[in-house]
Amino acid sequence: MSPGCCISKKLNVRTGQCKNRVEKSARRRTMVIGCKKENQEVGFQASERLYLGMDFGTSGARYALIDKQGTIHAEGKRVYLQYVREETMDWAWSWKTTLFSLLEDVPVHLRPLIASISLDGTSATTLIIDGNTGEPLARPYLYNESCPDALPVVKSIAPVNHTVCSGTSTLCKLVSWWNNDKSDKKSIILLHQADWLLWFLHGQLGVSDYNNALKVGYDPELDSYPAWLLSQPYSQLLPAIKAPGTSIGHLKGDVRAQFGFSEDCIVCTGTTDSIAAFLAARATKPGKAVTSLGSTLAIKLLSTTRIEDARYGVYSHRLDDKWLVGGASNTGGAVLKEIFTDEQLEKLSEHINPMDASPLDYYPLKSVGERFPVADPKMEPRLHPRPESDVEYLHGILESIARIEAKAYILLKNLGATQADEVFTAGGGAENEKWTKIRERVLGLRVSRATQTEAAYGAALLALKGAQQK
Repeated sequence: MSPGCCISKKLNVRTGQCKNRVEKSARRRTMVIGCKKENQEVGFQASERLYLGMDFGTSGARYALIDKQGTIHAEGKRVYLQYVREETMDWAWSWKTTLFSLLEDVPVHLRPLIASISLDGTSATTLIIDGNTGEPLARPYLYNESCPDALPVVKSIAPVNHTVCSGTSTLCKLVSWWNNDKSDKKSIILLHQADWLLWFLHGQLGVSDYNNALKVGYDPELDSYPAWLLSQPYSQLLPAIKAPGTSIGHLKGDVRAQFGFSEDCIVCTGTTDSIAAFLAARATKPGKAVTSLGSTLAIKLLSTTRIEDARYGVYSHRLDDKWLVGGASNTGGAVLKEIFTDEQLEKLSEHINPMDASPLDYYPLKSVGERFPVADPKMEPRLHPRPESDVEYLHGILESIARIEAKAYILLKNLGATQADEVFTAGGGAENEKWTKIRERVLGLRVSRATQTEAAYGAALLALKGAQQK
């Protein structure tokens, strides 16, 4: 099975085991900002509360610890460890292990100050869970995994061009599992990646948020599951829904005791990784947009109008009284990492003139299949012809990804969304200044790096929101 994630080839793979020494050294990156181990008054009062956010992306996880002003006091990251069970990557084990590794990475002297916790996960990453034990009953369905066998069934029950009418939707994954699994289906719950990981912290199975639940068919405008979905036999698996950043309950006693968190620390519902990245940018006015350039390319545009059209992979997430319109393409940084090393990307970029248009026309994908701005599971990657110059080749790929981004924003406007007037950039691609200039030219819009670019920061803002509403 293709893992659907960008995993470092340098990782040690051992069937059924991982080396702790590797985990504690190469896998951990932690930075403490503005604090000392003695809880001294360095930029904030020792009694001031902090808010923890975690981001579980496609290739690794991060955490950010902020105060109520949004100042970061500590942050860190982990690469997912590879764990192979029966020749298949055990992603659930890897995510769970990474969750507790991140909690361990939070500086000990700051843990008692944490008032609330939230986290995000990749959209449409789906787990079928035993409702009694919380254990996965099947391998996770990853965010970009398509279930075309279920698509005719889903299209027959859902409204035309609904968000769920895509092979990668959560509902297609649920229907595929339901039709192919012959076991007793009692006491089973569907959870998204973020929901399942948060369960380890609050202990209440069956809770999700309306951002993660969008692709299973939840209607955020009505704030309920639609009748066409509730009438299906598998609707019994659907989780209860709360708004993102809503308190679920207090942190479990065993987790609190293990890591030294305070007794009043609460756990809040999460969101998806691309929405968390949008929240981190603090783009609050209609017309403001965020492009996340990570392993994939995700676009979110703040609009006064809700847009849904599965033909193009376009959907809208609710953000309070506005809508985050957009989608996610399979193009992005993962393709670049397969061709160039980080050092090559940096050095080759220095020789690119971003004001010159590249004549090369590519559609950079890691494998067959695209989601947005064209939903085509059979689309072939196009990365040829390759010129002799690596600088020209990289220029062509960067510009081709920028054209895909531009096509996405034009499509959103044509479908009725608020027109984009400024684009903030999050993710690793935001660090490449030459790429930013290329995108600015191709998009015809002001493009800048968001002050905060990490989804973990957005998740921390959700934790802050939950604490303030408690």
